[in-house]
Amino acid sequence: MSAPPPIPTLPSLEAHWMPFTANRAFKRAPRLLVSAKGMHYTAADGRQILDGTAGLWCVNAGHAREPIVHAIANATARLDYAPGFQIGHPGSFELAGRLAEILPADVDHVFFTNSGSEAVDTALKIALAYFQARGEPKRARFVGRQRAYHGVGFGGISIGGLENNKKAFAAQLLPLVDHLPHTHDLGQNAFSHGQPMWGAELADALETIIAQRGADTIAAVIVEPVAGSTGVLVPPKGYLERLRALCDKHGILLIFDEVITGFGRLGAPFAAQALSVVPDMITCAKGITNGAVPMGAVAVRRGIYETVVDPAPAGIELFHGYTYSGHPIATAAGLAALDVYRADGLFDRARELAPIWERAVHGLRGLPHVIDLRNLGLMAAIELEPRAGAPGARGFELFVDCFQRGALVRVTGDVVAMSPPLIISQEQIEQLMETLAQGLKRLA
Repeated sequence: MSAPPPIPTLPSLEAHWMPFTANRAFKRAPRLLVSAKGMHYTAADGRQILDGTAGLWCVNAGHAREPIVHAIANATARLDYAPGFQIGHPGSFELAGRLAEILPADVDHVFFTNSGSEAVDTALKIALAYFQARGEPKRARFVGRQRAYHGVGFGGISIGGLENNKKAFAAQLLPLVDHLPHTHDLGQNAFSHGQPMWGAELADALETIIAQRGADTIAAVIVEPVAGSTGVLVPPKGYLERLRALCDKHGILLIFDEVITGFGRLGAPFAAQALSVVPDMITCAKGITNGAVPMGAVAVRRGIYETVVDPAPAGIELFHGYTYSGHPIATAAGLAALDVYRADGLFDRARELAPIWERAVHGLRGLPHVIDLRNLGLMAAIELEPRAGAPGARGFELFVDCFQRGALVRVTGDVVAMSPPLIISQEQIEQLMETLAQGLKRLA
C-alpha cells in the first residue's frame, strides 16, 4: 500500500462562506480532510477517518476508484467542454442509454442537470410542461411532505418540509404547494427493523388535499422513498403503494427524489425497484458519478417525454437547461461509475450486507440517550433524546467525538445518520458501531 500524500500547507479559512455550516464555530475548530482512498479519509493532522456516510450520501463505490479517476483525466484531455444547446457529444447519449438500462419499467428518458437541487426543479418544470401539453394548464399545484429535503432551489425548498431551510426565504416560495404529514412517530414505529408496520394510512392525507384543492389542480406529488437528510425516515409498509394508487386514481404524477437512495443504497439500482413501486419521474445525483464530479438527472416515463416533445411545433420543445447539462467530464465519470458498480457487483453487495448492517445498528439499543434506531438497506439513523434546553447539542457532540476518534457520521439535530460506501466490510461495520457506542457512553 502506497504512503498517503504529504499533508499540504493549510490556507486561511476566512474567505470561504461554507454551506450548511456554523461558519464561526467551524473556523475556530476546523475539521479538514486532505485526501481519500477506499473507505477512508485522511484528516489534515494525518489521522485516518473511516467514512460512515459515503462522503455526503454519494461515494457509493468508495473513494478515488481508479477507473473513475482515469476516465475523468482522459475526458479532460480529450474534450474538456461541449455546449449542450443544439449541439451534443457522444458521452451524454451513452450515459442516458446506460441509465435507461438500469431504471425501472419505462422510466427511460433522461434530462441531465448538475445537482440534486437542479434535478428537482427540473422535474417540477417537466410536470408543468407535461400538463400544458395535455391541455390541462390548471394542474399547477404540487404536493410535498413535511420533513422532506428536495434541495435548495426555490422549487425544492417550497415543496420540501424542513422549516429552517425556508424561513429566511418565505416571501418568495412557490404559492401552490401543499404538504403530506411525515411518517415518523416514535410512539408507533420506534426501533423498527426495516420498514415499519404502522403508517401506511398516512398516505390517505393526499385524499384530503384532493378534496380541498381538486384533483384537476394538482400536477405532481414528490417524496423521497426514504427521507434521508431529515434523519432516515423509512417508509411504512404499504405507504408508497398507497401513494402510487392514489396518484393513478386522480391522474397525478408521482415523483421519487432518489438523490440519496439511487445507485445501490437499498440493494437495487433505485429504491423504486427495491420497494417495488414505480414512479413517473426519478430525480438522482450524488452516486451517478460516485460523487467525483457534480451531476444530476431526471428520468421520466417515455410517455411524458413523448407528450411534451412529439406534438410540439418545430424548434425547442422544452425551454429549460443548464450550461453544464451532460458535461463531458461528468458523463465520463458517470459511465465509469456505472462500470465499477457492475464490475464489483455493488448493488448485490449492499443487499447482502443489509442484514449484517441491521443487526449491528440495532446492537446500539439500550445505550445512553438512544430513543430510536432505524434502518433500510445500507442506511441507518440513531435518534437521541434532546438535551433539555439545547436541542441538537447532544447529536453534534457525538458527531465531533466520532470524528476525533476516527469515524465520519452525519448529524441532523439529534439524529445521527449513516450511509457507508457499499464496499464497507463487516469488520469496518463493527468498527463504526463500536466508535458510536463508545461515544454514546462518553456523552452519558
